[in-house]
Amino acid sequence: MSEERVIDVRGLTKRFGDKTVVDHFDIAVPKGAIYGFLGPNGSGKTTTIRMLCGLLLPDEGEGQCLGFDVRRDAGKIKAEVGYMTQKFSLYEDLTIRENLDFVARMYGVKNRKSRVDGALADLGLADRAGQLAGTLSGGWKQRLALAACLIHDPKLLLLDEPTAGVDPKARRDFWDEIRRLSKAGVTVLVSTHYMDEAIQCDFITYIAYGKKLIDGRATEIPTMVGLTTWRAEGPELVALEEQLKGQPGVDQVARFGSALHVSGTDAVALAATVAKFQKTKRQRWSEVPAGLEEAFIYLMAGARDNFSRDAA
Repeated sequence: MSEERVIDVRGLTKRFGDKTVVDHFDIAVPKGAIYGFLGPNGSGKTTTIRMLCGLLLPDEGEGQCLGFDVRRDAGKIKAEVGYMTQKFSLYEDLTIRENLDFVARMYGVKNRKSRVDGALADLGLADRAGQLAGTLSGGWKQRLALAACLIHDPKLLLLDEPTAGVDPKARRDFWDEIRRLSKAGVTVLVSTHYMDEAIQCDFITYIAYGKKLIDGRATEIPTMVGLTTWRAEGPELVALEEQLKGQPGVDQVARFGSALHVSGTDAVALAATVAKFQKTKRQRWSEVPAGLEEAFIYLMAGARDNFSRDAA
């Protein structure tokens, strides 16, 4: 992965009325990286993405995207970026081919017919080229939207929750394509709620209610948070969860399938609490590495909603 930075911004801030939706946000994204953008609904992810691609002007902050100034060169940035919105935004009364041809016209793509044919083939859309976009399933609409993003050979893809509402196979196929693009040198910034997708990212930023909580390599995030986690398996987990709340060293208790994950930042205090419960021999306990999901739950628990009544 290149050390060249495709995105390098500092202090990005956006306000709507008296609410600060993005609060002094920094991010540096190396070329060819898949950079995951995680956070709850309303946390400012979409607003940040729109500032990065030139659709919104920051109220404060500075930096570059693709070497262009995010405040002065919005038009140049938009020409080099592929942006996939949360909601399908192409024309449902046009065919797949007509949609791609229209987008290619907008970007002034040379050899347009050949480029559209290539996009149809690359995303497996050729056999459906004459189908109206409005009749496509969620997974096929997703493929079409990605093909439209790529029609002008962008250097940077900004994908805003691109797999929301599609089936697991479509999600897997989509991520196969994202990894292929990354290997080819395309940089990808993708917002997602899915932990299995976050794990596939090279880097992750957690953003909550306008503020960046942490960022780093995906494999290092749990260590950066400093969580120790124990896993409890066996009967009476609902009762155990209630008993664990408020115990020394227990910062959070979360259900993971047929087990409880009990986490905290004070490893010694947590181990002492676990030892006390181990004596009952009702459950099987084992220490496990903290994962991204535990880190995410922990960070969200301490975040403050800037649109809540208490924050007003």
